[in-house]
Amino acid sequence: MANQNERKREKMFLIHSLIGVGIMVFFRFLPLNLPEVTSVGMEVLGIFIGTLYLWTFVDPLWGSLMSIAMVGLSNYMPMAGLLKEAFGAPVVAQVFFLLIMAGGLVYYKITLYIGRFFLTRKFTNGKPWLLMFVICIGCYFLGGFISPFTAIFLFWPVLYDVFEEVGYKKGDALPRVMLTLVVVAALIGFPMAPFAQNGLALLTNFSNITANLPGGPIVVNNAAYMAVAIILGLIMIVANILFAKFVIRPDVTKLKNYDVDMLNKNPLPPMEPRQKVIGISFVILILGMLLPSLFPTLPGMAFLSSNSLGLALLMVAVLGAIRLNGKSVLEIPQVMATNFNWGAYFIIVAAILLGSVLTSDNTGVSAFLSVVLSPIFQGMSPMVFTVLLMAMAVLLTNLCNSLVIGMILQPVIVTYCTQTGANPAPIVTLLIIFVLLSAAITPAASPFAAILHSNKEWVPTKYVYQYTIPFVILELIIVLVIGVPLANLLM
Repeated sequence: MANQNERKREKMFLIHSLIGVGIMVFFRFLPLNLPEVTSVGMEVLGIFIGTLYLWTFVDPLWGSLMSIAMVGLSNYMPMAGLLKEAFGAPVVAQVFFLLIMAGGLVYYKITLYIGRFFLTRKFTNGKPWLLMFVICIGCYFLGGFISPFTAIFLFWPVLYDVFEEVGYKKGDALPRVMLTLVVVAALIGFPMAPFAQNGLALLTNFSNITANLPGGPIVVNNAAYMAVAIILGLIMIVANILFAKFVIRPDVTKLKNYDVDMLNKNPLPPMEPRQKVIGISFVILILGMLLPSLFPTLPGMAFLSSNSLGLALLMVAVLGAIRLNGKSVLEIPQVMATNFNWGAYFIIVAAILLGSVLTSDNTGVSAFLSVVLSPIFQGMSPMVFTVLLMAMAVLLTNLCNSLVIGMILQPVIVTYCTQTGANPAPIVTLLIIFVLLSAAITPAASPFAAILHSNKEWVPTKYVYQYTIPFVILELIIVLVIGVPLANLLM
């Protein structure tokens, strides 16, 4: 049976791969008359749609590599120039070194200390929902600054031990709810940091597609973006926990017997100097990227801002040069061999490249969107437009990859704001935050949702939908009721 299932998976992998590549190659020959779209634009659209298909049904890493290669083989640009544009972008370099730093936190097990900190707060003893809140906060910050994968794979095993210790088993409601909330909280944190992960990719994409507008590219203020994300994120976590407590109402009686000393039976050893140096360096790196937005008038902030894209490179270089016990503090080859997120890196490279290519004047895609969407948006107020946009985002992102939907909807924002004179910064901020954090319902929405769906022994599929759908609806309401005025106030 196992061999049969493996052969079936291999067969489907091949079929979906052929379909995705087929779309990339043959879409341009379809008898479509898309206003303003050039022949190069038809090529690029085919590659874009094929990339979406491969990301959704095959493998994000392989799909991203094929996407970059196919753009290089198209009439858009020779391969040499394309590779320079794809891998030579400053943001791509920043992501590369940020992923090395994040990988170092995992490789040297610093994340274990972070997780243990949140799980051993004595004030949570006998208070199950307060414990759940503290766990969600831990997942939130790990998801934002490192990766939702780290949050999930760190907290789930610890929770399994807690369930066994207090007497919960597979099939009980509370484990289902807690494991789901871990994923949801990590997703809420995912777009929090404007200088990391998919949030950075979408902010960079928006800057690229607005580069040719009057007044130059629109750059969203990092501090304002992060303030909106953090405020909304904390409110969403509280709202979801309250929903679980008062609506789902799992039996928490056994968890009232949980004592943090259960984990202290197997204490972690004191942090080594290497772990302390790397942990402090990561905090310094984050502050270095945030301070210019928070305090732009302070001495040195202009210099720091103009060089912020290279801070991660500088930090990796410094940590690689410092020696402890005959070894570099940050052993770069070992970290990259075991804990570098290549999938995330190549998805970001492909996403930023496709965003730039699609909005190039050579393709005519932006002009096409303007022609098609102008009649729809005419006379629509910014509030109505935002409501419609977020509704589209939550539906589409749970049918397809959230990063992709964010890319698709950004030109829609540009078109609307160009016509109406509305400020695009608050709208695009809310879109990026919401499209990434709401990707929790279906396996196609994000790899993190797929992980939740795969944990069928603890969280059967029907419960994934039963829990995540109301969670996401709550998040949508919070974005519209609190997020819209908040974003307009701060931006």
